[in-house]
Amino acid sequence: MSDRIDGSAGRGQAPPVDRDRDDIARTHVVADARELRFPRFRLTVIDGPDKDRAIDGGAAELAIGTAPANAVILSDPAVSRYHIAITPTPRGHLVRDLGSTNGTMINGVGIERAYLAPGAVIAIGQSRLRFDALGGEERAALSSDARWGRALGASEAMRRIFAVLPRLAESDATILLEGETGTGKGLLAEAIHDASPRAGGPFVVLDCGSIPPTLIESELFGHEKGSFTGATAARVGGFEAARGGTVFLDEIGELPLDMQPKLLRAIEDRVVKRVGGNEAIKLDIRIVAATNRDLRTEINQGRFRSDLFYRLNTFRLRIPPLRERRDDVALLVAHFYRQLSPGDAAPPAELLAELARHDWPGNVRELRAAVERAVLLGDPAVWRALSGDGDPGDAPAPTSEEQLSDGTSFRAAKERAVAAWERGYVRALIARHDGNLSRAARAVRMDRNHLRELLRRHRISADDT
Repeated sequence: MSDRIDGSAGRGQAPPVDRDRDDIARTHVVADARELRFPRFRLTVIDGPDKDRAIDGGAAELAIGTAPANAVILSDPAVSRYHIAITPTPRGHLVRDLGSTNGTMINGVGIERAYLAPGAVIAIGQSRLRFDALGGEERAALSSDARWGRALGASEAMRRIFAVLPRLAESDATILLEGETGTGKGLLAEAIHDASPRAGGPFVVLDCGSIPPTLIESELFGHEKGSFTGATAARVGGFEAARGGTVFLDEIGELPLDMQPKLLRAIEDRVVKRVGGNEAIKLDIRIVAATNRDLRTEINQGRFRSDLFYRLNTFRLRIPPLRERRDDVALLVAHFYRQLSPGDAAPPAELLAELARHDWPGNVRELRAAVERAVLLGDPAVWRALSGDGDPGDAPAPTSEEQLSDGTSFRAAKERAVAAWERGYVRALIARHDGNLSRAARAVRMDRNHLRELLRRHRISADDT
């Protein structure tokens, strides 16, 4: 299923930015209603085959590696195809290793991610790059609205996305949406379609993560009668069904390797053939893809084809998780509470305060579920039980006697018992299938996205493949 949140809130202006909230943020980024300003920097190659090369950056992500799709292409053979990415954030410029073969070091210390200080030296392969601050700033536009279509967000990160979406929607460019499960990638994909000239056409969702590998070609491209066992009639595939509209390829990072060349040809040629058929069916479609993985890391690990990535990467948007945009929590809680409660009521201040304290690893989907439970149960003790601190797997569930003695309400006690059972069940399920999320979900006929959400809610690790 696609990542969707129901967001039909009325229009509203973004709240003023609290400039004194974080001294670190104020040092690195200044915001007003219309733009963000990022300090400019320079990367200079001080050792390696590309010595003395200098690259300037600022507001846009800077990807570095040997592949042609990088912003900075190095000739060092010890550097991975996609080695690191430097991303501007309110806390400063963040460098991330993209699953490289030989790793990344900052000032002699191995890192997976780190914030860069002026003068920092980044070592990748046989090359070393120095990060220096430059004078001046690069600016990024912000939308003045806290909503685009059905998507909501008062944070700077979301309003930066909202500022570019109208122009993207008007074009027919392929868009790649990246973000964790539950961030609303499916909602944004549908909003892009609804704001495009193709809005009168179909919006077809193809979840590459939930379709069995043996059926995925048929689901995408269709099949003719008798083309395989069980094909009792001809069937139109998702691409053909979307003619005149938009195909949303959800969880594209889950697509099997042997299907990726076929998808690439379909996207490039805008032509498909049904399984078992010979007729070339011409397509008039737009492609929007989404993934909860960084496809550059998948390429480095041999799980995704670089040529398909180049084709999908016409325009890439990263949807940040809720923990990176806490300004949106209150807005989303208020919206969901009005949706779910009778009489268009506002959420209690205690509920807002309780929900704002947490990171929400399941993102908007998890937050909406928490608001729904709060509306249904209506007990502050339950709100605290549903979003308590610490690792829920570490503490034993209180006994019935203990809960009676401390005055826990029936509803809160029931919620705790259900959560404890759910946690134990999911842990046993994942252990039985050696941490493989896909096999575990298939074994109990559970949607994999739902299982992934349960794992994150209970902070249980698994092989997310």
